[in-house]
Amino acid sequence: MADVDPEVRKLIDSVENPVRRRDAETLVELMSRATGQPARIAYSGIVGFGTYHYHYESGRQGDAPGAGFAPRKPATTIYLNDGVAAHADELEHLGPHTTGVGCLYVKDLEQVDLDALERVVRSSYEALTRPVVE
Repeated sequence: MADVDPEVRKLIDSVENPVRRRDAETLVELMSRATGQPARIAYSGIVGFGTYHYHYESGRQGDAPGAGFAPRKPATTIYLNDGVAAHADELEHLGPHTTGVGCLYVKDLEQVDLDALERVVRSSYEALTRPVVE
């Protein structure tokens, strides 16, 4: 991780849990490969890669990271903003994890299939950043 944004480096260095810190280092590399985008601080405590524009039926709209993660104390949160259900088949083979609607929670990346995780991140990012054809 030689060429990482200083704010991202500061966040990773501040992670107390050595497993979460190691996993954050791994995810910066994995998500950079999967998205083709550099790591940056997206929100407080969240490392993001690229952006996508969302627009809800309510009229609310904005920009959010196309991929991202947060090294939280109980587990690392990996954001899949197109929804976890879109990746159900691949996640069956991932290894130990839990999920929310748009979040994947992993306690130790050494216990999961990193190739499968990279495919999930890439697929999610591509779905979110694909140009909308009207």
